[in-house]
Amino acid sequence: MSEHRRKPPQPQGGGRAAARRGAQGASSGRRAAPRDATGPSASSYGAHGSGAPDEEGRPYGGRAEARRAAQRSGSAGTGGGRRRAADAAGGGRAGGGGRRGGGGARGPGGAGRGRGRGPEPSGKKRFIDYPRAGRRGARRWIPSWRLVSGLFLSFVGSLMAVAGIAYALVEVPDVNKAAEAQNNVYYWADGKQMVATGGERNRQIIDYDDIPKEMRFAVMSAENKTFESDKGVDPMGIARAVVNMAKGGQTQGGSTITQQYVKNARLGDQSQTFSRKFKELFISIKVGRTEPKEKVMAGYLNTAYYGRGAYGIQAAARAYFDKEARKLNPSECALLATVLKGATYYDPAGYPEIDPAANKEDNTARARKRWRWILDEEVKDGRLTAAERNKYQDFPKLQNPRSNTQLGGQTGYLVDLAKAYVIRNGKITAEQLQRGGYEIHTTFDRTKVKELEKAVNKVRKDKIKPKLRPDKDTHVQFGGASVDPEDGAIKAIYGGVDATKHFTNNADQTGAQVGSTYKPFVLAAAFKYGVRDPEGAETQSEIERKIVNPKSLYSGKNELKIKNYDGSVWTDREGKQWNQKNDGDQSYNPPSYQIDLREAMRESVNSAYVQLGMDVGLNKVKEAAIDAGLKDDSSMASANYPSFSLGTSSPSAIRMAGAYSTFAASGKQNEPYSVTKVEHKGDTVYRHEKETRQAFTSKVADNVTDVLRTVVEKGTGTSAQLGNRPVAGKTGTTDGNKSAWFVGYTPQLSTAVSMYRLDDDEANKKREFLEMFGTGGEEKIHGASFPAQIWQDYMAKALKGEPVEPFPVPEAIGEVVGETPPPPPSPTATEEPEDEPSSPTPTETETTKPPATQSPDPEESCSQWDWECNDNGGANGGSEDGGADGGPGGESPPPTDDPPGTNNGNQNGGAIFGGPTG
Repeated sequence: MSEHRRKPPQPQGGGRAAARRGAQGASSGRRAAPRDATGPSASSYGAHGSGAPDEEGRPYGGRAEARRAAQRSGSAGTGGGRRRAADAAGGGRAGGGGRRGGGGARGPGGAGRGRGRGPEPSGKKRFIDYPRAGRRGARRWIPSWRLVSGLFLSFVGSLMAVAGIAYALVEVPDVNKAAEAQNNVYYWADGKQMVATGGERNRQIIDYDDIPKEMRFAVMSAENKTFESDKGVDPMGIARAVVNMAKGGQTQGGSTITQQYVKNARLGDQSQTFSRKFKELFISIKVGRTEPKEKVMAGYLNTAYYGRGAYGIQAAARAYFDKEARKLNPSECALLATVLKGATYYDPAGYPEIDPAANKEDNTARARKRWRWILDEEVKDGRLTAAERNKYQDFPKLQNPRSNTQLGGQTGYLVDLAKAYVIRNGKITAEQLQRGGYEIHTTFDRTKVKELEKAVNKVRKDKIKPKLRPDKDTHVQFGGASVDPEDGAIKAIYGGVDATKHFTNNADQTGAQVGSTYKPFVLAAAFKYGVRDPEGAETQSEIERKIVNPKSLYSGKNELKIKNYDGSVWTDREGKQWNQKNDGDQSYNPPSYQIDLREAMRESVNSAYVQLGMDVGLNKVKEAAIDAGLKDDSSMASANYPSFSLGTSSPSAIRMAGAYSTFAASGKQNEPYSVTKVEHKGDTVYRHEKETRQAFTSKVADNVTDVLRTVVEKGTGTSAQLGNRPVAGKTGTTDGNKSAWFVGYTPQLSTAVSMYRLDDDEANKKREFLEMFGTGGEEKIHGASFPAQIWQDYMAKALKGEPVEPFPVPEAIGEVVGETPPPPPSPTATEEPEDEPSSPTPTETETTKPPATQSPDPEESCSQWDWECNDNGGANGGSEDGGADGGPGGESPPPTDDPPGTNNGNQNGGAIFGGPTG
């Protein structure tokens, strides 16, 4: 046998695998790698080797160079080893041969393993090739399409398996008892039970055949057009809900009637968690596949909440129309389908105690629009003929929203107030609260509530006689509220004659303008911010200001021409000026007409406080009112007109009592509240936390109180005196005599009483405030008449047994502003003839106040704080109530595109320009 055909020795470093590959190559007709049994030669370093061998037989460059050469050789062999690699010393095919790729064989020169693309020969194949073997860098982390598709199919298969198991295991439960509304128990402040209400017996399940088809059609057209053909769920609706939840948005409820039925009747838990929605979904699918549509529809309509405490179609028919459900017509059914969207905002009766936006007017407008839309949709869906639709053009007439006798008298108003507070401030929804099971502890004092109601009923019985004076004493309403200055707790309210007969809570409802009871906020702004000095330096776009003193002088002249703080005449958008009237066209202190702020408050002089408001800035007056506790909402009038200082705003009695309590507490403001805590199944789910803020310094608040004391002691509010108990307060009457107020306080209690005539009959589409001239047999109703009498009667009993507490002695504040009174005018001169050519001289027609009514000089007679001093002679003169009908001095009303901030626009007939006064 020739030398070159001898069996070659085992290559160094190649192992059996290399020999095997060499043999395979030989059998396939390929040349085997040449062997070299003796020593190195130039060819033994491979075709890609470089350098000459050193004396030890290694290529120049060492092992690293040999390894790189072998790697290059392996790269050349990638793709299946069909190409012949350069011979390596000792035999063996150069790197990466064969179809699998892989490491190259090592020759005796120690050439390294080739760089192949496939898995390493010595590696173990993995079930999931990730990160991918044989890849380098970022390519190792890019999954193959096989891996991606495999994972996706596995995920889908798992979901299907979970869904199948969930569907098989889920059970359709019986109607949950939680779907039957339970009672809520309300407690007085002393812990005794007030009333149990919320879900008592206001449900009656009726059969499918007793539900009118018009009701079923209305609900399907409004909420689920495909109800009769769907499988209980809406895939698109579910997709929207999932996307919304994924984005972090609010979770959505069931979109189909079946899902709503499951939510209302099958699941007592009304939370919007993912697990609950998951459970609801599978129950809905199972209900949709296993239960007939008739049962689902009847279940939904028998368990849904329609508002007014009514669960189910039968209770709703009674609550809204006082009839059996089977007797409902298509129009009435459309209305009930409307309130299913949310009674708080669609019940025409309104729920302003829950949300001011849910007032009667706005709710009625929303309900009308949706009611009309539902009827039209029924026509489109072929469920109602056009001829039948045309019969129902008028909105259906509704019943009184309260029928539960337990909620008669003031109880219904108290419950509504507490319920609204819980919904606005707790973590309890209106629907959860309506389902019942809560214990609600209120701030209401049972004795004070009864005494306030008695005081109002006494005046109503003695003075208000609709049969005797039908054109004067009809539609008379009262409102009232008491707030504790210490923490803002609402102690008592008067909401109306009876919560089951008059369902608007007059204590918590806005609408009646407050008149001159707004003047203390003007004074507080003057004490806090000061009046602008037209000659002062400007700093940071703000004119220099001077804090005023109660002795500061302003004009008490009737028909006063109102000016801006810089002395220029104020004009409206049409360029017309405004002359401010006083009550009875009365001027004060001629010939100078100057009056200090204390006396002007005591006698409720409009001209002085309107000009003071202009000097302070109406925006600052508004800030002071909000600081005291009023809300910057629809009840706040526009601050663009001088009459803003005269009380064109219409806050509620609760808000006014709360704002005055800020003065009673030396500037500490507490938000009025009605609930101390709420418990559910033994757990406290809400507890009121006192939050007091310093709205005014004690100096500012105590000086306001000091000025308001003179109103009760010597001014328009003397009928509210409580013997030796100190009282501060203010009367208020509006232009046109359409409302009258008295708001006053002691250190322990702040109370507001309102009176007005409001025609809000159900037949009327717009509330209308009526004049009170002649009401109660009085020529005119002022804040000092019936409102102050009610206040005095109530407070005397409410504070019986309470210690007599004094008000804090105020610190001196500010400086006297106002010019020295000018000398009397010449007998031959007339006042400002160029501006008022037709105005008569004061000596001819003006009603003047005797000089003795001027405030005395404290330095000459009385101490500034000595209220027992009587040196001011006839200071109690003037009109008994001091109320003023302000009113324009022949001016035009303001532009209609800028109405006052009241619920009724310019409801009091020129209230923007005339302004409420007195």
